[in-house]
Amino acid sequence: MTLFFIIAAYMAGSVNFAIILLLLLGKEDPRKTFSGNAGTTNVYRQAGMLWAAVVLILDVGRALAIGAAALYFLDTSLVPWVGLALIIGNRYPCFHGFRGGKGVASYLGFGAALSPISSMLSCIVWVILFSIIRIPFIASFFMTATIAIGTILTFSREPAAITGVLATALLIFYNHKTNIEALREKVTGG
Repeated sequence: MTLFFIIAAYMAGSVNFAIILLLLLGKEDPRKTFSGNAGTTNVYRQAGMLWAAVVLILDVGRALAIGAAALYFLDTSLVPWVGLALIIGNRYPCFHGFRGGKGVASYLGFGAALSPISSMLSCIVWVILFSIIRIPFIASFFMTATIAIGTILTFSREPAAITGVLATALLIFYNHKTNIEALREKVTGG
């Protein structure tokens, strides 16, 4: 049953709503513009707030459904590994040439199933930080860390679950390496 959920989560994560929506709207592939990320921020930049909200709701909703189903059917110590598969699918989607998003919105939805309070808190953290620094990916780092900490506290007696949570958060941080490099170059001047 666990293998089924891991494969299903990867496949579900491989459906990139940002790419599909912008294609339907006749816009350019989000991986070719701005940050090159197939996610909510680039949808906002290309199509506006409404369509970015649609993508965010689809990403979060899908992940929430997967997380809730995994919690219902699997041993809780294995559930975070399903979340990791979802994020891998989002980042390396088999349906979109293995180039996708960074997984933040998916992690928000998945985290909402595992630790709803930390997911809600992470949204507040994101809004506050973004309003101060105006850099979406840095705010997303703190959002991811908030979800991860809340989830670890939820599964504090299950080492396998904690390992899955940490692996997922580290993957999301790693997915932002180009953003980090671009910011470093901007700050240091080259």
